[in-house]
Amino acid sequence: MNTDKPLLLVVEDDLGIQKQLKWSLDEFELVFAQDRASAIKQLRRHEPKVVTLDLGLPPDSANATEGMATLSEILTLSPLTKVIVVTGSDDKAHAIEAVRLGAYDFYHKPIAADTLNIILHRAYWLYELEEANQQFSQINVRLARIIGDSPEIQKLCRVVEKIAPTELTTLILGESGTGKEVFARAIHECSLRHDAPFVAINCASIPDNLLESELFGYERGAFTGAHKKTPGKIECAQGGTLFLDEIGDMPLALQAKMLRFLQERVIEPVGSRQEIEVDVRVVCATNKDVLAMAQQQLFREDLYYRISEMTLTLPPLRERGGDVLLLARAFLVSINKELGCHVKGYDDSALQALYHYHWPGNIRELQNKIKSAVIMAETSRISDSDLLLCQPREAATTLFNLREVREEAESQAIVEALSYSGHNISKTADLLGITRPTLYALMEKYALSSNKDSSDISPATSS
Repeated sequence: MNTDKPLLLVVEDDLGIQKQLKWSLDEFELVFAQDRASAIKQLRRHEPKVVTLDLGLPPDSANATEGMATLSEILTLSPLTKVIVVTGSDDKAHAIEAVRLGAYDFYHKPIAADTLNIILHRAYWLYELEEANQQFSQINVRLARIIGDSPEIQKLCRVVEKIAPTELTTLILGESGTGKEVFARAIHECSLRHDAPFVAINCASIPDNLLESELFGYERGAFTGAHKKTPGKIECAQGGTLFLDEIGDMPLALQAKMLRFLQERVIEPVGSRQEIEVDVRVVCATNKDVLAMAQQQLFREDLYYRISEMTLTLPPLRERGGDVLLLARAFLVSINKELGCHVKGYDDSALQALYHYHWPGNIRELQNKIKSAVIMAETSRISDSDLLLCQPREAATTLFNLREVREEAESQAIVEALSYSGHNISKTADLLGITRPTLYALMEKYALSSNKDSSDISPATSS
């Protein structure tokens, strides 16, 4: 079968019309069926995107009963498939009824190849458009747990969309509490493995002497207390995704065994000499600089390069701008539901406090602060005193004043341009795309010193 051509299932019992379609629809790879049973068989086998269906099928060729039943069964099994019903020129009522039941379009005999080709191409185009939209919607649902519209987060979401369908071993870096496990789960849920297990293990929370058995499993009698054979986290993730959190804390002695597993995709339980093949995708995370650790021989360099086929670096909450307010509102909804409370929102003082706080504990700290604030709130809205934020960063009192924001940015740009040009006024003006008199006026406005060199032209002699 020529797979370069789009496949078309033709449900037609008239051999003459089959031959006519075969030579007139040469842009398609045709598969034929003569009745409902063979049509469903071909549908299951080839999964066609488009089907042409003659409503007058045996054993009741004189009526449309069998054709309508075939249409309903096709759409039940494959809702996206575009079915074009073919009827006699005097049978418009059945054609309209078929469209009402879900057929994409109808066409009357006798067949005109040019017209039918146009209908078919449009049907294929619509199928692919709907399929792409459905896939995009599914990805959006799975990424919905990632809250944020800052450019940094949106860029990371696009990266997740691209790498999720692959088998790349991914390393997620970021401070504690930035949402590394949330991104790991998003990668899993957007991948082809989303129906299989997502198994997470924190390498820092398990004592070194127990981590190996937790990961690789153990045989009965392998050590004191091993009363029965127990599978490890790797084996439990079979077919799915294994998330190794805080891999930077994994003992060096265990890293060699982990490297062999990643390279060979086999494990050897503690106390066993039998290898077990495993099929898992691995996502790792750490808040440590593992590359620097590798250079200092505190982490295996070969393991670092093996786990970092793709690296995502999550920004701390303090660098995500207004995302903190989006997260705060989302957490308020879930915490209200969890605690059975009815806090409606935040007053202005709380919003200012949330925005200006440094958030050393990132998203985890934000969630905890909001939970306690919901409990402490005396009114229907949370205030800054309810949040108990004791270390706010320096805040501007006119956060959303566009004039002050613009002036601050303008002043900063002039300072940086002066520094870049060595305080040469002419070069600074060129860098900023303004004239020297305009630059002098702005410097005077913002009380900026030129410290100009002797080669520059003074304002009194400039033309």
